[in-house]
Amino acid sequence: VQLVESGGGSVQAGGSLRLSCAASGSPYSRRCMGWFRQAPGKEREGVAAIYTFGGNTNYADSAKGRFTISQDNAKNTLYLQMNSLNPEDTAIYYCAAGAAHYGGNCRLGDDLYDYWGQGTQVTVSS
Repeated sequence: VQLVESGGGSVQAGGSLRLSCAASGSPYSRRCMGWFRQAPGKEREGVAAIYTFGGNTNYADSAKGRFTISQDNAKNTLYLQMNSLNPEDTAIYYCAAGAAHYGGNCRLGDDLYDYWGQGTQVTVSS
């Protein structure tokens, strides 16, 4: 499985960005796909995840109502639409994939994901 993120950049507070993650490899190895982020001096945290076989989604509290995870199966691409961004969203965002799911639901623990992209920087200025 290979994952390549794109779409990061710099935006002012209140703005929007859409991240993309192009995936390749066995779909069974990426039943769950998620977005994680790591800010300077902080641990990596899960932002959102999707069960690629059924579409169930899971969001961190910090993302609910502002971020939307989605997929385009025809393009093997995962997206993260981020709206109402604030400086606390500044981080490197990573796309991840894994086979483990829980009754068609995906959790946000990073130890459950086997494959990782290289990351894309998101910077939100006030």
